Amino acid sequence: MSSHILFRGGRAFTPGGFAEAVLVRDGVIAAVGPQADLERLSPRAEPVDLGGGLLVPGFTDAHVHPVQAGLERARCDLSEVYGPDAYVAAVAAYAAAHPGREWIDGGGWDMSAFPDGLPHRSRLDFLDRPAYLIQRDHHAAWVNSRALELAGITRDTPDPADGRIERDPDGTPSGVLHEGAMDLVGLLTPRPAPDDLHAALLDAQEHLFSLGVTGWQDAIVGSYAGSDDQLPVYLSAAAAGRLRARVVGALWWDRTRGAEQIPELVERRALAEGLDRFRASAVKIMQDGIPENFTAAVIEPYCRCGGTGLSYVDPALLTGYVKELDALGFQVHFHAIGERAVREALDSLTGTDPANRHHIAHVQIITPQDVPRFAALGVTANLQPLWATHHAQMDELCIPYLGEQRSSWQYPFADLVRHGTRVAGGSDWPVSSADPLQAMHVAVNRTEPGGSVHASYPTAGTPFLPEQSLDLRTVMTAYTEGSAWLNRSPAGVIEAGRPADLVVLDRDPFTLDPADIWTTRVRTTFVDGVPVHG
Repeated sequence: MSSHILFRGGRAFTPGGFAEAVLVRDGVIAAVGPQADLERLSPRAEPVDLGGGLLVPGFTDAHVHPVQAGLERARCDLSEVYGPDAYVAAVAAYAAAHPGREWIDGGGWDMSAFPDGLPHRSRLDFLDRPAYLIQRDHHAAWVNSRALELAGITRDTPDPADGRIERDPDGTPSGVLHEGAMDLVGLLTPRPAPDDLHAALLDAQEHLFSLGVTGWQDAIVGSYAGSDDQLPVYLSAAAAGRLRARVVGALWWDRTRGAEQIPELVERRALAEGLDRFRASAVKIMQDGIPENFTAAVIEPYCRCGGTGLSYVDPALLTGYVKELDALGFQVHFHAIGERAVREALDSLTGTDPANRHHIAHVQIITPQDVPRFAALGVTANLQPLWATHHAQMDELCIPYLGEQRSSWQYPFADLVRHGTRVAGGSDWPVSSADPLQAMHVAVNRTEPGGSVHASYPTAGTPFLPEQSLDLRTVMTAYTEGSAWLNRSPAGVIEAGRPADLVVLDRDPFTLDPADIWTTRVRTTFVDGVPVHG
């Protein structure tokens, strides 16, 4: 039985401006235009009253970790509280509520809550079990003495090549493990069962639908820092019809190996062939860490502490790997935060085929001379706008160590757009909120949105490098058409012939004072014309 739906009573966000009404037939956008014309075209269509709100394409999150987020929501979740005492209280409450759990594991703590960004094992030593809690950015873990003991980590344990064990002055491990050192404990934690992973994916999908996200690129499909390979759960959920979103999985590049893993990546990609909602067509290469723990790859040494961070893949070998992946038709999805890592990624992408839609995520620091290279090489900048504010982590753990000039190169969104760079939008959830509207608020205002965990920070309302602000249409296009294009999704645009992946917003953010964009909420989300939220 066919279904006709007419969205009316507000505006629709389209590439050419705004439309008065949108007609959907059998899950596909049939027509866009004046309400009276569409009513004549389909007089019996079921009306959906926008109530003065805005109809937008379903958002696509170009860099997100839904399965990991779903697992953390089911474990000891620290993301909704802030501060050392609040974290310890939450851990204690979780331990009391789960006396049978062998480990206390979870995550969501913020480096900025601790002096120098470093919690200590002693704060968790009240527990009768080992603890392994991943930092909000997923670049470090906080563990207790029992966990260190089980892992055999002592003052004599060397740092792994791709990580660091934080230590007390006498050399005793302090309880923080950075980057590759996380695996020393993380691989000992209990592995989730397949049912746990499946439940995590479906919980995450429901949460993302509630925020208007109808498609995404999972930025790590593989085993990293104690996590489990998500490919089987995506394959099973897609085959069973439980994956409703349009998803691309970025297969994890094992940085401890070389080109010998490429045939395995080809085999993993083939496992998803023929699935309607999932493709494993990208490869994720994590080229560096983060500046807060001095693992982001920078050109000049960090201020105060020295060192230039880590390039996880040898730049001399990286270009060869990328060329081979490109020749095989893979999309390469880079994590690059420091300016050296961004340059290494761009260098490796020189001469690749723009049709493969390669992209670099995070791009926190870019030298002015490297900004034009994105457009010149046909490389998409995959933006995580929520991070571009004056919050504690930025003001206390980034700027002092980057220095004045390098700090001024951070998140140069407007410069990228001015040079013609194609941009996409992502959240990195659970690192930060998955709400695209909050991210849009930051991209436009370069201030913390109201209600965020950082909104009370003294400088949260001071715009961060405001000359790099984007207009709302540009950033909304990034989160819709830009990210959908990156994923080769047929959705992402309101025009005839496209799938009716649509979102009804409770107000029209284009009519608001820019300072109030964050107040916009999702009322209803549709996938193929069928409500999946609201």
